[in-house]
Amino acid sequence: MICGLVGENVSQSYSKIIHNALFPYEYRLHSVESDRFEEFLRRADFRGMNVTMPYKRRAAKFCDVLSDGAAATGCVNTIVREKDGTHRGYNTDIYGFLRMAKRAGISLRGKKVLILGGGGTSSTARYCAKAEGAGEIVVVERSGDVTYSDLSKHADSEIIINTTPVGMFPKNGEKLVSLSSFPKCRGVLDVVYNPIKSALVLEAETRAVPTSGGLPMLVYQAKAAGELFLSEKCPDTAAEKALDLTVKKVMNIALIGMPGCGKSSVGRIIAERLSRKFLDTDDIVEKIAGIAVPDIFQVMGETSFRDLESAAVFECGALSGRVIATGGGAILKKENRAALSQNSRIYFINRDVEKLSLDGRPLSKDADAVKRLFNERINIYSSFSDVEINGNGSADETASRIIADFKANAGI
Repeated sequence: MICGLVGENVSQSYSKIIHNALFPYEYRLHSVESDRFEEFLRRADFRGMNVTMPYKRRAAKFCDVLSDGAAATGCVNTIVREKDGTHRGYNTDIYGFLRMAKRAGISLRGKKVLILGGGGTSSTARYCAKAEGAGEIVVVERSGDVTYSDLSKHADSEIIINTTPVGMFPKNGEKLVSLSSFPKCRGVLDVVYNPIKSALVLEAETRAVPTSGGLPMLVYQAKAAGELFLSEKCPDTAAEKALDLTVKKVMNIALIGMPGCGKSSVGRIIAERLSRKFLDTDDIVEKIAGIAVPDIFQVMGETSFRDLESAAVFECGALSGRVIATGGGAILKKENRAALSQNSRIYFINRDVEKLSLDGRPLSKDADAVKRLFNERINIYSSFSDVEINGNGSADETASRIIADFKANAGI
């Protein structure tokens, strides 16, 4: 049995990882140009096919038979080809969306729901909000009955749902609204799944608002799709395991801490053991500048270095499945912390001050300078990190502690 995903560009999709974790069939990714979409569905040899942006509405028109949810939303993200050649269309995003909301502890019943975007996924969110008994549903589009210039009229919205690709890789960090405009907000759902935590989700977390990115939705819709492909049930426990596996594959391991604490050495060991790519923000800065870090400080100044460092952190933080070693001061900027948080589990390697290496450290010229830096930064390191790791042992020992924690505890 051959199954797969079709969309305009699915090269960054996690669907193959998820389906391979859930089901035994072969699953392929197909990036198909707009003028070839229907031809692809007619000619491709498949039992089941998932459909993603921007073809969900066209898929509904292509299918011979639609499920109730697909007919109501006008969107199909799952197609089953029967033995007689009939194409049956389903909207398993409905199931995925409802499970995402439930998993986040977000109820839509009686709430004023603000939906960003008017595309296919917006139709699904509207359908779900209505089915869950939302008190009022407002759809915001760039052009339509309600536009983004009208947002102030809906400041009393209680649930914010982003159904657009804004903030999706490689446009990390972007968002359509700020939650400061919605003082009554009690829940945020974002269908964006790459990065794991979009800028909107990160803002919700800082405000202690219940929230979820789109990865749980992607996993649970895949569960529902696979059940249709195979005509058999898949337990929720399998979906949670697939979600956990996917997170561990795509989540970065980011290392922070004082200069000389061993981040680069530890990071290389972790990357080798886990067969991941290793990135060092200082190496990237040096490549951009064409000179070593100490020389950047001397020739260009610390401000220029910090600007280059931010660019490196943004570049690394947007990627997935990497091991990232950061400079000692990389997390001093709020925007750098956000860039790392979107896709990473953050480890603070805490090594005793007297054991820190001073070689090639522009701001750590002597023991007194190191102690001052440590006292200035310790609270930021501790509060920002997910896990504090004792780094007083060897690099190998520190790497082992981090790997053990990541395998046991990384998740969403």
